[in-house]
Amino acid sequence: MAPWLLVAFGGALGSVARHGVNVASARLFGSGFPFGTLTVNVAGGLAMGLLAGLFALKTGASQNLRLFLMTGVLGGFTTFSAFSLDAMTLWERGEGGLAAVYVAASVGLSIGAVAAGLALARALG
Repeated sequence: MAPWLLVAFGGALGSVARHGVNVASARLFGSGFPFGTLTVNVAGGLAMGLLAGLFALKTGASQNLRLFLMTGVLGGFTTFSAFSLDAMTLWERGEGGLAAVYVAASVGLSIGAVAAGLALARALG
């Protein structure tokens, strides 16, 4: 199967799972706090760390499996897991300062971009 199809199929599964967690969370806890997003971010981070560690130990794991699970399923479930793995990779390389810059820039710029998008939408509407 073509790598992009593996990513697309995995992404669809991850997105459906994310939606399921968000719906279940809203039913259980209400919608006053984003428990669903928090849950998928933490669960996705745990799964990304587990998979990255296992794949590092098992060199026989196929690139297709990595693409399907890590880029596809977890990418559709939460991109926060990829962000977290990137930050930890920098940290483990001994580049703590660069990891801090990456985390601060990712969070700050992303929130700023959402604010800019909302302002633009309001200006256009």
